[in-house]
Amino acid sequence: MSTFPAQLSQNMRRISLLGWWVIGLMVLVGVGLVSSIHVLIQGLGVTQLSNQVPWGLWITVDLSAIALGAGAFSLSTLAYIFRVKTFRGIARMAVFVGLVGYTSAMLALLMDIGRPDRFWHPLVYWNVHSVLWEITMCVVLYSTVLIVEFVPILFESKLIRSRLPFAPRLGHLIHRLTPVVSILGLGLSLLHQSSLGATYGVLVARPIWFKPSMPVMFILSAVGAGAAFTLGLTLVYENLSRHRYISSKLRVYVASFAGLTLLAYLYLKVWDFLATTYYSHLPARASAQSLLERTTPYGASFWLAEVILGALLPAIILLTPRLRRLDLAVILAMVMAIMGIIVNRWNVTLSGLIVPLDWSPGVAEVFSVNAYQPGAPEWGVVVGVVAYALLLLTLGLRYMPLFSSEDH
Repeated sequence: MSTFPAQLSQNMRRISLLGWWVIGLMVLVGVGLVSSIHVLIQGLGVTQLSNQVPWGLWITVDLSAIALGAGAFSLSTLAYIFRVKTFRGIARMAVFVGLVGYTSAMLALLMDIGRPDRFWHPLVYWNVHSVLWEITMCVVLYSTVLIVEFVPILFESKLIRSRLPFAPRLGHLIHRLTPVVSILGLGLSLLHQSSLGATYGVLVARPIWFKPSMPVMFILSAVGAGAAFTLGLTLVYENLSRHRYISSKLRVYVASFAGLTLLAYLYLKVWDFLATTYYSHLPARASAQSLLERTTPYGASFWLAEVILGALLPAIILLTPRLRRLDLAVILAMVMAIMGIIVNRWNVTLSGLIVPLDWSPGVAEVFSVNAYQPGAPEWGVVVGVVAYALLLLTLGLRYMPLFSSEDH
């Protein structure tokens, strides 16, 4: 009789795990596949995207996934380039999160470009004057860097070692290149994040986008939210497996790093708002912002979701010693930081597209707002991309040695 509660707990755990695999992952991946096939056969006409609003939900997912994967270059840089030994305990996890983030973003992009069979064109037909071409090259090159960094981790897994005895030695040789690869990855990551911001920030024709601070804000928000995501995901796994993989010291370091970066982002964001709306008055930008605040929840989402919930509160939690010792508080900070990144990328993308280029206060009835709400196929693809990311994270945490013993 004394073994009944333990046996019951074990059975419940097996049922929960089966439900996670079957319902939480396989069904959702199936939804994504069906939606993707539907879009590929019928074309982008089945979505709510248009010539006026060509970027929507998929680009938001793409930008958010890349940002959350930014924990890879920030934390692994601290571990391998700046030789901060304490951070090596989470560097592998950061690299894996980066790989999942970038591959998830590439899936979203594959659907968004409309002609996925031509994905290779930027690699052959160079357009060095295009920021989007530069971004494409950064995605390809940095994804390659992440794969090179992940190969030694893969070769150390039991699954590979049992079949290829020479794999650990080969992985060790590749691992010796990590400092050089990390430097290359750092440059590509910074270039990629800043180029994403510059895609919007260089467009003079859309005044609400045009600002020199956009590239820097993209970098800071990605580093802060990416580090918080990596730490929060680690704590979730620790609670599920009932085992500590990182030390308290490393936890404090990563939380402090993420919190301080979020504060830096918050400072620049508030200053950017003051500089563009309070201390200056550009008629086109003021008119566009007024239109957005009257017709969309842009203002409320900016202050509540982006600033307060998405940056300020996570930073407070991560920088308060008493709060960052609580797993639930840090996980909550991670969720809020993720929400902040998603809302920010959504607001940035849609703010410049919702306002028509020909709009002015005197002809509001002639040139109406470019309305956009994602359609069912778009949501289906996003569900599939998220399920793919969760599937990879589940398999990686289950079978890969993602936590270094150097931390203990």
